[in-house]
Amino acid sequence: MYVDCGTLFSGHEVIEGGRFVVEDGRVTAVGDREEIDPDGDQIDLSDEVVTPGFVDAHLHLKGARSMDPMQWIAGTTAEDAARAVADAETLLDAGFTTVRDVGSDVAIGVRNAIDAGEIDGPRVFTSGLSVSQTGGHGDLHMLPLEWVEDGAGISTLVDGTDECRRVARERHRDGADLLKIMTTGGVLSEKDSPREAQFTDEEVTALVEEAHRVGMPVASHAQGAPGIKRALENGVDTIEHGFHIDEACLDLFAETGATFVPTLAIMHRIVTRGEEHGVPDHGLRKARNAREAHFEAVERAKDAGVPIATGTDFIGPELVAHGENALELELLVEEVGFTPTEAVAAATSVAGRTVPDDVGGLAAGNYADFLTLGGDPRDDIGNVRDVTAVYKGGEEVR
Repeated sequence: MYVDCGTLFSGHEVIEGGRFVVEDGRVTAVGDREEIDPDGDQIDLSDEVVTPGFVDAHLHLKGARSMDPMQWIAGTTAEDAARAVADAETLLDAGFTTVRDVGSDVAIGVRNAIDAGEIDGPRVFTSGLSVSQTGGHGDLHMLPLEWVEDGAGISTLVDGTDECRRVARERHRDGADLLKIMTTGGVLSEKDSPREAQFTDEEVTALVEEAHRVGMPVASHAQGAPGIKRALENGVDTIEHGFHIDEACLDLFAETGATFVPTLAIMHRIVTRGEEHGVPDHGLRKARNAREAHFEAVERAKDAGVPIATGTDFIGPELVAHGENALELELLVEEVGFTPTEAVAAATSVAGRTVPDDVGGLAAGNYADFLTLGGDPRDDIGNVRDVTAVYKGGEEVR
């Protein structure tokens, strides 16, 4: 089968009059029509703008419907899973054919049901519950410790290298695709600061060693420079948020080849609309204090050539609803200075770096996940929201 396109954003370049060939759900060749021989049946999109399926490399597929962390432990697993199934379908409708869940107690089950063809949704790569130190980001500080230490909310709490190794092994046993850890405080956790480093070097090393031994990448929530450096120095693969990246951090990105997932979208929504949606006062204050530094950090990382991938940190409530994830591409263009083509690459070929499979850009060997848009993102980046058809593995699914 071959696909003829009007304008093709491959994730690596833009090709007018592009063509790609699909065999067994994967791309085998891509280029312009004069370079690529037609093979098999044609999908004629020669009047369409075609992009790879989008990737959200940082979200929570957990069925949350409130911005109050207290509510995250008040519902039932069954309700959360049902809402997460609905969110998965909404993500697919919006053109997100791959997502990386970095903290959920129901996403492994949702992923398995999608993979079995029982429900519709994107390709899901999930960490299961994330991993935090006691008193760290991911701990619900306002509750008695015994209520939360075994995974209420979004994290399992561990302390010391032995516990770190045990929980990393448990995630592999559970069937997680990656490991998510916290090496700084955060915005929505009550008693810590985004600038505070968390976990020791020895603990981070233990977590990373156990994950990498079985082929799981490691993502680190890391907002302040000391925790970013701790993560990178000890082998973490992706840095999430990165509010306060400094020159030493940039040097470590260059040395390690790690990917940066800044999650501008959730910070934008918290700062602009969080108060009316029940974001706790401590979260509003910390988000407002970090906003300008966050934009500046992404600009410096871009200038330094750090790979930057799209991720929203959306979790499901109205303020950060799944389906609106293209906001991240818009913010990269409007606030950071990406070109629309660079933003599409961040959401496709670059974001594909964050998961252990062949997704992202339309390149030989990758899954044939692609979209048609109602307009060219180069004319208006808002056109990334105008998804008119979604293909997954070469099959039209929306």
